[in-house]
Amino acid sequence: MPENSSSSEAPVDKTVKPKPGRRLELRGPGNYYKGILHIGSTLIPISDEILEELRTKTALSADGFFRLFVEKVGYSSYLTEQIHQEVKNAGDLNAQMSAIQQVLRQG
Repeated sequence: MPENSSSSEAPVDKTVKPKPGRRLELRGPGNYYKGILHIGSTLIPISDEILEELRTKTALSADGFFRLFVEKVGYSSYLTEQIHQEVKNAGDLNAQMSAIQQVLRQG
Protein backbone atom coordinates (compact mmCIF):
# COMPACT_ATOMS: atom_id res chain seq x y z
CA MET A 1 0.00 0.00 0.00
CA PRO A 2 1.41 3.46 -0.90
CA GLU A 3 2.63 5.32 2.15
CA ASN A 4 0.20 8.27 1.62
CA SER A 5 -2.81 6.00 1.16
CA SER A 6 -5.21 5.16 3.96
CA SER A 7 -7.09 2.51 2.00
CA SER A 8 -6.31 -0.38 -0.29
CA GLU A 9 -9.08 0.68 -2.71
CA ALA A 10 -8.07 2.02 -6.11
CA PRO A 11 -8.73 5.74 -6.63
CA VAL A 12 -11.89 6.56 -8.54
CA ASP A 13 -11.55 8.80 -11.59
CA LYS A 14 -14.48 11.24 -11.41
CA THR A 15 -13.51 13.39 -14.37
CA VAL A 16 -15.93 13.67 -17.26
CA LYS A 17 -14.22 12.73 -20.48
CA PRO A 18 -15.82 14.19 -23.61
CA LYS A 19 -17.08 11.63 -26.08
CA PRO A 20 -17.38 12.35 -29.78
CA GLY A 21 -20.82 12.30 -31.32
CA ARG A 22 -24.19 12.83 -29.78
CA ARG A 23 -26.32 10.79 -27.43
CA LEU A 24 -29.35 11.30 -25.26
CA GLU A 25 -28.95 10.28 -21.64
CA LEU A 26 -32.10 9.71 -19.58
CA ARG A 27 -31.48 9.92 -15.87
CA GLY A 28 -33.56 8.57 -13.03
CA PRO A 29 -35.32 10.08 -10.04
CA GLY A 30 -33.25 12.29 -7.81
CA ASN A 31 -31.68 14.18 -10.71
CA TYR A 32 -32.74 17.75 -11.36
CA TYR A 33 -32.70 17.20 -15.12
CA LYS A 34 -34.06 13.86 -16.29
CA GLY A 35 -32.45 14.24 -19.70
CA ILE A 36 -29.03 15.35 -20.91
CA LEU A 37 -28.10 15.64 -24.57
CA HIS A 38 -24.41 15.05 -25.20
CA ILE A 39 -23.06 16.83 -28.29
CA GLY A 40 -19.34 16.19 -28.41
CA SER A 41 -18.10 17.74 -25.16
CA THR A 42 -21.20 19.95 -24.77
CA LEU A 43 -23.91 18.86 -22.33
CA ILE A 44 -27.43 20.21 -22.84
CA PRO A 45 -29.89 19.73 -19.97
CA ILE A 46 -33.44 18.89 -21.07
CA SER A 47 -36.39 19.77 -18.83
CA ASP A 48 -39.03 17.22 -17.85
CA GLU A 49 -41.64 19.16 -19.83
CA ILE A 50 -39.59 19.01 -23.03
CA LEU A 51 -38.87 15.30 -22.55
CA GLU A 52 -42.58 14.59 -22.14
CA GLU A 53 -43.45 16.61 -25.24
CA LEU A 54 -40.78 14.81 -27.27
CA ARG A 55 -42.10 11.44 -26.01
CA THR A 56 -45.54 12.27 -27.38
CA LYS A 57 -44.04 13.03 -30.81
CA THR A 58 -41.90 9.91 -31.37
CA ALA A 59 -44.20 8.78 -34.21
CA LEU A 60 -43.11 11.75 -36.37
CA SER A 61 -40.88 11.17 -39.38
CA ALA A 62 -37.15 11.64 -38.84
CA ASP A 63 -37.27 15.07 -40.51
CA GLY A 64 -40.30 16.21 -38.53
CA PHE A 65 -38.91 14.93 -35.25
CA PHE A 66 -35.53 16.55 -35.93
CA ARG A 67 -37.15 19.94 -36.53
CA LEU A 68 -39.13 19.64 -33.28
CA PHE A 69 -36.10 18.33 -31.39
CA VAL A 70 -33.91 21.26 -32.48
CA GLU A 71 -36.70 23.75 -31.72
CA LYS A 72 -37.14 22.40 -28.18
CA VAL A 73 -33.58 21.46 -27.21
CA GLY A 74 -31.57 24.06 -29.15
CA TYR A 75 -32.73 27.03 -27.10
CA SER A 76 -29.86 29.23 -28.30
CA SER A 77 -28.35 29.83 -31.71
CA TYR A 78 -25.10 28.27 -30.47
CA LEU A 79 -26.81 25.04 -29.39
CA THR A 80 -28.88 24.88 -32.56
CA GLU A 81 -25.71 25.22 -34.62
CA GLN A 82 -23.95 22.56 -32.52
CA ILE A 83 -26.82 20.09 -33.00
CA HIS A 84 -27.02 20.70 -36.76
CA GLN A 85 -23.25 20.38 -37.16
CA GLU A 86 -23.05 17.14 -35.16
CA VAL A 87 -25.91 15.56 -37.11
CA LYS A 88 -24.25 16.62 -40.36
CA ASN A 89 -20.90 15.16 -39.25
CA ALA A 90 -22.46 11.88 -38.15
CA GLY A 91 -24.62 11.50 -41.28
CA ASP A 92 -27.83 9.46 -41.69
CA LEU A 93 -30.45 11.64 -40.02
CA ASN A 94 -32.98 8.78 -40.08
CA ALA A 95 -30.77 6.49 -37.99
CA GLN A 96 -29.87 9.25 -35.55
CA MET A 97 -33.45 10.37 -34.95
CA SER A 98 -34.64 6.77 -34.78
CA ALA A 99 -32.13 6.10 -31.99
CA ILE A 100 -33.28 9.16 -30.02
CA GLN A 101 -36.94 8.28 -30.56
CA GLN A 102 -36.26 4.75 -29.31
CA VAL A 103 -34.55 6.04 -26.15
CA LEU A 104 -37.54 8.29 -25.48
CA ARG A 105 -40.03 5.44 -25.99
CA GLN A 106 -38.13 3.20 -23.59
CA GLY A 107 -37.60 5.91 -20.98
